[in-house]
Amino acid sequence: MQPQTGAQAGGPAAAAEVVMSSLHGGLQWAVDRMLSIVYGLVYDYIFEQFGPYQQLRAEVLGLVENSASTSDTRDRRAYQIVDVDCGPGNLTFVLAEAGFSVLGLEPYGALVELAREKRRAKRLANLAFSQGDLSNAKLRDAAYVHTLYAQANPQLLLAHAYRVLKPGGRALFVNHTRRVEVRATFRELRAQGGTAAALRCLLLWLLPHRMFEAARRQIGPHYWSEDEFGRNLGAAGFEVLEMRRTFLNGASLLVWARKNATE
Repeated sequence: MQPQTGAQAGGPAAAAEVVMSSLHGGLQWAVDRMLSIVYGLVYDYIFEQFGPYQQLRAEVLGLVENSASTSDTRDRRAYQIVDVDCGPGNLTFVLAEAGFSVLGLEPYGALVELAREKRRAKRLANLAFSQGDLSNAKLRDAAYVHTLYAQANPQLLLAHAYRVLKPGGRALFVNHTRRVEVRATFRELRAQGGTAAALRCLLLWLLPHRMFEAARRQIGPHYWSEDEFGRNLGAAGFEVLEMRRTFLNGASLLVWARKNATE
């Protein structure tokens, strides 16, 4: 006599529950994928058109290039970087196109698929994308970690970043110091650069950012001042090499840090 399956044993009610669970899982996957694709396409446009992102891109690339120039190897392909929570991979591509070997890590599978499609189109052999986090990453020369404010446990992420880096490896962290309020930021930008500049920022970043923040699961937020950032990095074992304000009127902090070379 064949054993009964769970649905058979429970009758029609159990079977209906299994079907509803499957439908819910499929619907959730479809919604996540749709949101991820929309996010990726919108972010592609914003990344290329929004001035503060261009400034941040130049800062990140400049720090990594300076670090690589002082390393033991002259071959950029031998200099390995991991980009944590890379999203659709915009900055990851910048680092790879500069010649570095880069791994983009992203927890959302749909964004990983989107980034991989873009990588195939660009034919970059020195770039890979993986769904996951730092817990399974290999040792690297450098790491780029951002959006700490949206992490459930940002201190744990700092500890993982320290662990995966080679002795003497560098890490670049970017995190908001405060919530970017739409109305207040718009007024500030209008006073500084006029209505046209403020409207451009509103449409390119403030409103899309607010919508995506509202759509995703809220964690935190963890906004850190200079003192808090320094203490948390020190507790994780990092030596802070440089800390500066960046992005949209100094709404974020960019920190360049190093792992002890003797470990």
